[in-house]
Amino acid sequence: MTLREKFVIVRENFIDKVENWFIKTASIFGFPNNPGLPVIPPKGYYGESFFEGSDLPMRRVPFPPQATPQNLSEVFLGGIPKIQPLDKTYFESQTDGFYNFYIENYSNLFFLPNWLSEFLQINLGFCLDITFLEVFREVLFISIMFFGQIVTLRIILAWIVTINPYTFPWNYFIALVDWTEESLLGLVPTVFGVNLSGPILMTLLGRIADTLNHLVFTMPFLPSEGEPGKTVINEEVKNILVFRYLPILWYKYPIPNEIREFWYTQRPDILKYMQTAYKNLDIQFLPDRIIDKISKSLENDLINDSASSNIISNNSLNKVINFSNHFTHFSENLFDLFSKFNL
Repeated sequence: MTLREKFVIVRENFIDKVENWFIKTASIFGFPNNPGLPVIPPKGYYGESFFEGSDLPMRRVPFPPQATPQNLSEVFLGGIPKIQPLDKTYFESQTDGFYNFYIENYSNLFFLPNWLSEFLQINLGFCLDITFLEVFREVLFISIMFFGQIVTLRIILAWIVTINPYTFPWNYFIALVDWTEESLLGLVPTVFGVNLSGPILMTLLGRIADTLNHLVFTMPFLPSEGEPGKTVINEEVKNILVFRYLPILWYKYPIPNEIREFWYTQRPDILKYMQTAYKNLDIQFLPDRIIDKISKSLENDLINDSASSNIISNNSLNKVINFSNHFTHFSENLFDLFSKFNL
């Protein structure tokens, strides 16, 4: 048996003892029959309490991410950790619309607040194309993982007494990490002379990275528009969240012009469906340039009608004036004739 295998056995025994201690301690308070105080999330997405939806499974993502080298350099140097987002399944239907999708529902999914999702869509234009958000999440995840490795190296240096961490090049790692220990100074207790700020920081970083793995972008819908349901996936009934019909932001605000332009030029079937299905709603589905063209055409028609009316009025007036002049001239001639006769 190698030394590594002995350490593995010692670690497993330690974990088992800690687990048994936790279970015995929790059983004093009624575990597992006592779930604790009821927790209701603020403005929950499904309108139900936490424990009413607690039958949902948890999404398990390995942390740190499994190494999957793609080339020879990654075999020796290691690959870049990649985020594992939740897959979306898009579907089209004549009853539900063209921008529907569903995701598997888990109890540990994380959504943006409604107000933040609305701000990103309305003010920053992240409606259908959310590539920037996906890339930003990927960069943030890699940055967290990289910083976590630096924290791990800092902890290792603290245990190697033969290395002075304040000399070159180790002092650069100290400068990157020690500010976190200073910020936690006085808040984290020291156990048996060991500073726990490093492990606590690693726990926080892992929690943030895990949250990024479970973060779901629901554009063009708001997170609160998700409808819980069930479907069969890989011959197994799964809990899902369905986002379908018309996004509420497309009713509350004008639909982005680039989307309406796309419908008009490339997907007239979507435009026809929108105009038919939501004809009773006061929503503009045509692009701005078509609306402007129609408006100008109506203005020109009104101008032409007005000009035609003016021409007709002028012709009538001219006829009245000519008749009046003719009648006046005839009256003068008749008056002259009678005058001569009297003489």
